[in-house]
Amino acid sequence: MDLSQKSCRSCVLGVKLSAAKITEYKSQISPEWAIKEDKLFRHWRFKNFKESKALVDQVSELAEAEGHHPDITFSFSYVDIILYTHKAHGLAEEDFILAAKIDQLKV
Repeated sequence: MDLSQKSCRSCVLGVKLSAAKITEYKSQISPEWAIKEDKLFRHWRFKNFKESKALVDQVSELAEAEGHHPDITFSFSYVDIILYTHKAHGLAEEDFILAAKIDQLKV
């Protein structure tokens, strides 16, 4: 099943993924996502604060609906999103599901 069709609420176990599973799931999301220190990271650049805030608003709504909340940093011309699962102490399926759903947002 496509990751974007799954729900974070259906996999609340917070089980840390194996390296093989991380590689498999990473291939299903935008190549703009990077893995740094057992976390998914993505950076966007924008022309102005309004555009940055628009992405943050969309991600906030999505995260609340999914019950899985990323770390978001933003300013005038950028947005950084970090995904990881505290309970798993690293990457879990939920992180890749939310990344796949973020990839589908109109930015």
